[in-house]
Amino acid sequence: MADAMLADSTRLVTGGIDTHKDTHVAAVVDTLGTEISSRAFPTTAAGYRDLTNWLVSHGDLGRVGVEGCGSWGAGIARHLHDVGVSVVEINRPNRQARRNHGKSDPLDAISAARAALGGLDAGTPKTGTGPVESIRMLRNTRASAVRARTATMNQIRAVLDTAPEQIRDQHRGLTPVRLIKAITRTRPGTTRIADPEIAATVVLKTLGQRWRFLTDQIGTLDDLLGHLVADVAPNLVAQPCVGTDTAAALLIAAGDNPDRLASEAAFAALCGTNPLPASSGKTVRHRLNRAGDRDANAALWRIVLSRMAHDQRTRDYVEHRTTEGLSKREIIRCLKRYVAREVYPILTQDLAT
Repeated sequence: MADAMLADSTRLVTGGIDTHKDTHVAAVVDTLGTEISSRAFPTTAAGYRDLTNWLVSHGDLGRVGVEGCGSWGAGIARHLHDVGVSVVEINRPNRQARRNHGKSDPLDAISAARAALGGLDAGTPKTGTGPVESIRMLRNTRASAVRARTATMNQIRAVLDTAPEQIRDQHRGLTPVRLIKAITRTRPGTTRIADPEIAATVVLKTLGQRWRFLTDQIGTLDDLLGHLVADVAPNLVAQPCVGTDTAAALLIAAGDNPDRLASEAAFAALCGTNPLPASSGKTVRHRLNRAGDRDANAALWRIVLSRMAHDQRTRDYVEHRTTEGLSKREIIRCLKRYVAREVYPILTQDLAT
């Protein structure tokens, strides 16, 4: 019996977790990928502790593969990282394998464990415990406020398009700022709300107040983001044509632990700016990478466009490549790759310090 217990305590095992909102299903496999056990745990602090203890009880835990480290798996990934367990992020199971073997939570957890064991589609997740996580939340909130403000202005225009002629004539040709001032200064009252003209005035005043509220929110978030990004990455925002929003997008792509990016080539791949080989037989060519973080890719695109207009070094490069016969789109693709190579060491240095 003692020999059996010793064998269990020294055997190498790998864990896998299929994450959900209320419960996580964990599985353990041995070095050959054979299932040892699987079990469900609640997504609470106590559940995370029980899950970790259960994984460790099966042997020497090498690593744990977790699905969805950026969503439902964020909590358990942080907990495992805090207690010193190596965590890798796993992509969703292969669809062909699902068709062949079926789908269930324990099967997905076993698949995650085997993927972590073999190193297939496994990457180091973001820790989400530093200032970059704060930047991500602030930026996402700002983006939702901007979308809501745009929708509010569109609704104001739609109301004016169908409002009585007197209201349309009063606000015809006004700029957005003057329009908001005009509709929020009205005092329609609600005693004659059945009158379409009164109802339109009430609706316009309400929408105007909403637009102002959202504008104030965006201004507050801009101030918070500006100070936070400048504190976290002062060297990055000091680069030509790199503003707060573009710097924030690049920081979010890298995460609080940029050491998970092995090189600038890995960062370029993360941003979707590295050309992918697409050769076959006698054909040797590369194709555009349409994967990666598209938000970071868009940030690089904005930097390139700004430098093409204002940076003399970039303008000289564009002129040189144009004489070689490259199109503007091809030149922009090349420049995005160069910008990724340029900002990577600056970004990692800022995050390290």
